[in-house]
Amino acid sequence: MKITQSVAASSAVLAETQRLGHAIARRRIARRVQQRDAAVRAGLSRNTAYRLENGDPGVAIGQWLRYLEAIAPGLTLLDLLSETDPSLKAQAARERTQRVRNLSSEELGDLDF
Repeated sequence: MKITQSVAASSAVLAETQRLGHAIARRRIARRVQQRDAAVRAGLSRNTAYRLENGDPGVAIGQWLRYLEAIAPGLTLLDLLSETDPSLKAQAARERTQRVRNLSSEELGDLDF
């Protein structure tokens, strides 16, 4: 019998997987990696990448880790949750601006990973 993971998981588990999915999607966007490219690098289907970013608790932990490695090589889950990546700071700055402009040399330096 097929079990739907979102029904079988507790609300705390669902909230945590959604938090992880949101964090990994934000990291991908901050690093300007398209979802399909990250999925190909991780050896996943685009549908699995979509489910992962939406916090589906049925996605295996190995797939989470491969997807994270495809987006940000060397980044751990702890680093993902701590949100100390310079690309997130640059993304926040881009979100605050109301006009399109080139990145300053300091912002480019922050993105040098």
